[in-house]
Amino acid sequence: MEASHTYQIRPNHQNKFKAAVVKTCIHEIVRERLPGLRYDPEEVPQLSCSLAEYIKDKVKTLGFDRYKLVVQVVIGEQRGQGVKMCSRFLWDADTDNYAEDVFTNESLFCVAAVFGAYYY
Repeated sequence: MEASHTYQIRPNHQNKFKAAVVKTCIHEIVRERLPGLRYDPEEVPQLSCSLAEYIKDKVKTLGFDRYKLVVQVVIGEQRGQGVKMCSRFLWDADTDNYAEDVFTNESLFCVAAVFGAYYY
C-alpha cells in the first residue's frame, strides 16, 4: 500500500500570510506596551527582544500554517533625526510577505516588522 504524499507547494487561502492582519496585530502590541516609556539605552536591548518574542507569539496564533516567521524590532532615541532602514529577503512573491508598523513618542521610536516565508 502506497502512502499518499501531502506536500503542499502553496498555502490555501485561509492560511496565507495576510499583511494587513499582521500589521494590525503589531500596531496593537506596540501601542499597548510602549506609550509613556522613556528611552533608556540600558533597557532597550532587553525590551527589543521581549517585544519581538511577544509579537512572534501573537502572530503565531493567527494560524499561518507552515510559515517561518522572522520578527525584527528596532528601538532608538527620538531626537528629531531621520532614520532610514532597509531589509533584504529572498522569497517567493506568490506566498511570502511582510508587515511593519512604526511607533513614536517624544522619547523613542520603534520599528517592528514581521516577515512570513512559506515553508515548502
